[in-house]
Amino acid sequence: MAVTTRVDAGAGRVTSRVDELLAAHPPTSSDPVELRGAQYDLGLAWVWFPVGFGGLGLAPELQRVVDHRIREAGFDYEAVGKNGFGMFLAAPTIVTHGSDELKRARLRPLFTGEEIWCQLFSEPGAGSDLAGLSTRAIRDGDEWVVNGQKVWNTLAHAADRGMLVSRTDPDAPKHRGLTYFALDMHSPGVDVRPLRQITGEAEFNEVYLTDVRVPEADRIGDLGDGWRVSLTTLMNERVTIGGAVAVRDTGPIADALKVWREHPERHDPVLRDRMARAWIEAEVLRLTNARATANRKAGAAGPEGSVAKLSFAEVNKHIYELCADVLGTEALLYPSYEMVRPEESALTGGLDPRKMFLRSRAYSIEGGTSEILRNILGERVLGLPGEPRTDKNLPWSEVPRS
Repeated sequence: MAVTTRVDAGAGRVTSRVDELLAAHPPTSSDPVELRGAQYDLGLAWVWFPVGFGGLGLAPELQRVVDHRIREAGFDYEAVGKNGFGMFLAAPTIVTHGSDELKRARLRPLFTGEEIWCQLFSEPGAGSDLAGLSTRAIRDGDEWVVNGQKVWNTLAHAADRGMLVSRTDPDAPKHRGLTYFALDMHSPGVDVRPLRQITGEAEFNEVYLTDVRVPEADRIGDLGDGWRVSLTTLMNERVTIGGAVAVRDTGPIADALKVWREHPERHDPVLRDRMARAWIEAEVLRLTNARATANRKAGAAGPEGSVAKLSFAEVNKHIYELCADVLGTEALLYPSYEMVRPEESALTGGLDPRKMFLRSRAYSIEGGTSEILRNILGERVLGLPGEPRTDKNLPWSEVPRS
């Protein structure tokens, strides 16, 4: 009842501001950056964010009103697809943990698409064990000097800013000596190198940081509080990857249904059973995400983000394996392994199912491996005994490393 009342109370305010926005900036004839800037200034970027930082302090449900009206008026904002890391990961992290000065400096260009973001978390020796990372940041006056290497950085080659977690206190236990920064990817000493994937693309990268200077003003959260700040990013990442509430029969399952209809000669009982099972799995995931969304809006967020991300990885692998089996020998005819560096990531289907079969292998790694998510659910949801952690309270400098 309280949530409904809050939505009703803000609906008129949102509607009047959308009217103002569309009157002053007709979507079909306005500059996209100018329109998005005006949307931000009116508090219609993320309506649940605080006033002055792209929001109105209203119920998040009202964002649907804004987005629907703008799309209905004919506005197609391509940079949203290109800046998913900024919109869905960096923005909630900055608004939760950043200083007011940092919010003012970073949120608006992030929303307009003038600054594209990437994520700089994993390292060659610290993937699933993120808290074991070794990239160092040493204070030098009003700056930090950063040295280290990051890996599996999606679209880092197209990014202007990076969400960077570095070790600022090697003598503290590994979870307590980390600090989070908004890194300028154009800074001297930032070297982005492509990692070619099984699809032929280099969507991922490795990033080398050599004596990179980061202003203290670009720190997000308190000194040494980087682990807690990074959890905000990670939880939003899991929801973003696996938690979208799709329309029935869209996304990856739509790809499977299309392949199924185009190949009636392959409709044997075994594949028919697998097709039915795949559809059921996709529908269960969709409904689980709908329930999780409702719970979050009611202020009762649970473990659904981790559940959804794990399920998304497994369900989509099943779906594209089915596509390959229905295609038969056609599945071997992958059109091109040409090395390209894409400008945006595709997770939600609609591409060549042969490519998505190869790309789906990454679902169980990115955003938290399926193995780690099973640990999280086992320990924190089911209450199973945790794995032994002998290094939890040791200073990071004393933790053995290979």
